Amino acid sequence: MSNMDLTAPLVIQCAITGSIDPDPERRPNLPSTPEAIVADTLAASRAGAAVVHLHARLPDGTPTQDREAYRGLVAALDDAACEAIVNLSCGSAGGRAIRDERLGPLELSPEMASFGCGSINFREQLLEGDLPFLRRMAENFRAFGVRPEVECFDTGHVGLALQLRDEGLLDAPMVMQFVLGVPGSGVPATVGMVEHLRAMIPGDWPWSVCAIGRAQLALNTYCILAGGHVRTGLEDNLWLRRGEHATNAVLVERIVRIAAELDRPVATPDEARAILGV
Repeated sequence: MSNMDLTAPLVIQCAITGSIDPDPERRPNLPSTPEAIVADTLAASRAGAAVVHLHARLPDGTPTQDREAYRGLVAALDDAACEAIVNLSCGSAGGRAIRDERLGPLELSPEMASFGCGSINFREQLLEGDLPFLRRMAENFRAFGVRPEVECFDTGHVGLALQLRDEGLLDAPMVMQFVLGVPGSGVPATVGMVEHLRAMIPGDWPWSVCAIGRAQLALNTYCILAGGHVRTGLEDNLWLRRGEHATNAVLVERIVRIAAELDRPVATPDEARAILGV
């Protein structure tokens, strides 16, 4: 897909909750129970999100990588006939799961899951992604038939993804997610960084940007214009504008409006499946 290609459908992904600890006073709009996560997911899907990225939480809001907690979310969405692609997290649940403990959701064989492609300073924590672990993770994705969303927090992560492709562990074309502006990482959420990362991958691979906080809207808009795809949602940004809390559905609706103004069609879930190779 070339720059300024406004004819290809835009895949909107909504990251519903993330793995930060619940704090009703500071983050009253963040869904932090299984029931709230399901309700927000359905609302985001109805608003136009073709992909929903989910982290699981216990009933008290504590982030978890427990397979059964994810099973409950997936079952509830199936019961509600949610059509969006479900993309489960293989993250650390805020540091509560390390290495192979992170991979339990793959056993549910979701359509997609996140593949953090390297180590990263994430706020005050270290998310570990050494090469032997990445190889095991890739083997697990393949064993359970899950399409990886390759999360790259830095240029070296793109290099690792290409190495895993060359080793036959990740299949091309890969779905690339450039994660920028994470507190502690030092990698800026700028157009220059997006273009630097894009230049490292083949031009026909689907890519999108996860930008944290106030950078979300600007880089969402840039991705629409540059032929990429979009990730929005409360995991990355809690605000619609200064002083006004957002909801997941409202953030998706804003992207749908911007895409319409720029004459970029929004992908349906089935169109997203074709674009992402799910």
